[in-house]
Amino acid sequence: MSAIKIVAMDHIVLNVADVDRSLAFYTEILGLKSERVEEFKAGTPGIPFPSVRLNDQMIIDLFPIKAENPPTLPPAFDGVGGKVHGNLDHLCFVVEHGNFEVSVEELKRRGVVIHRGPISRWGAQGRTMSVYFLDPDGNEVEIRAY
Repeated sequence: MSAIKIVAMDHIVLNVADVDRSLAFYTEILGLKSERVEEFKAGTPGIPFPSVRLNDQMIIDLFPIKAENPPTLPPAFDGVGGKVHGNLDHLCFVVEHGNFEVSVEELKRRGVVIHRGPISRWGAQGRTMSVYFLDPDGNEVEIRAY
């Protein structure tokens, strides 16, 4: 038994090709709140990326891929909906109970292609329905409601 007792996740860092495009996706389509955008865009020292906030305890950092130092994620995202295969398989967000169908319809209305689901899945709180889609950089995103 490990002496380490993980109690929460603090943040996830996503490598993104276009920060503005990713900010628009995570804020306008998924409804997350952006943070440190003005400081990032102003080139403030110590602010190399903006973030989006999931809740009081967790953020997602949107780290810009620099052309001179691209990540090694074979195969590379081709810009037409191909999933990037790298160290992260997918992100999973929970939407409010009763909001699943509305969320799926909103994704479709915004032009987001659902490529899997609705499908029954197991998760941290038990079995529920999920859908899967890609963010602008080919990262797979799952939403579900318990």
